[in-house]
Amino acid sequence: MTTVRLRSRGRTRVRVAGASAGALLALAAAAPSAEAAGYRYWSFWEADAGRWTYATQGPATARPADGSAIGFRFALSADSADAARPSTAPDAARICGDVPERQGTKRVAVVVDFGGPKDAPPGETPPRDVLRTGCAQVPEPATAADALAAVVKPLRYNSTALLCGIAGYPAKGCGEQVADAPPAAPASGETGTASTPSGGGPSLGVLVGGAAVLALGGAAVWKARRRG
Repeated sequence: MTTVRLRSRGRTRVRVAGASAGALLALAAAAPSAEAAGYRYWSFWEADAGRWTYATQGPATARPADGSAIGFRFALSADSADAARPSTAPDAARICGDVPERQGTKRVAVVVDFGGPKDAPPGETPPRDVLRTGCAQVPEPATAADALAAVVKPLRYNSTALLCGIAGYPAKGCGEQVADAPPAAPASGETGTASTPSGGGPSLGVLVGGAAVLALGGAAVWKARRRG
C-alpha cells in the first residue's frame, strides 16, 4: 500500500492509495511547430539545489530518491525557457517532514500547481485550491508517475500517453496550440530559469522535455497493458 499525506492551502488529510501499473504514463507537451505561439500543457519539474528545474525525462522513467521533490504545473507557454514553475518551493522537508521512514519505501514530495486564470482554457476555471502538495510514500523502485498517481487523482491521458488532466483539470483537451503565449512571471520565492539544452532554439526545450517524454511514456503504457 502507499501512504499519502495531502495538504491543500493549509488543510491536511491522510489517505491510503495503491500505486497501480496504470500510473506509469508520460507527462509531456505536444511538440510545437516553428509557427506555434504556445501550448497549454502540464509540465514536469524536479528539485535541484532548492529550486525547480525543467525535467529532461518523463515521470514514467524518472525515479526520484527518498526525500526528493517533484512538481507539475499547468500553464500556457511557448517552451521550457519561459515555462512557469510550480509556485511554491520544492521543500521536501516541510511536505514530508511528518511522514516516518518505512523499510522498503521512499518519501517523495509532490507539488501540483493548477495555474491561474490566464492559463485556463476557454470556458474553464482552475480549481479553488490551485496549489496542492502531498507526500507519497511509495515502494523504492517507484517512478515519479507512481508518486503523482498516489497523491492526486483522477489523472486523464490521451491515446498517445500525454498527461491531459489532473484531478479533472482541464476537463477536456490536451496540449492545444494557442495563438498567444505571454512570458511566465517568475514564481514567488524562486530563482533561476527552467533548464534548456545548450544550443537549442526556442522550442527545443519542449521538444526534448516533451516529445521524448511522450515516447518514454508510450513504452510504459505498452508494458503496463502487456502485464494486464
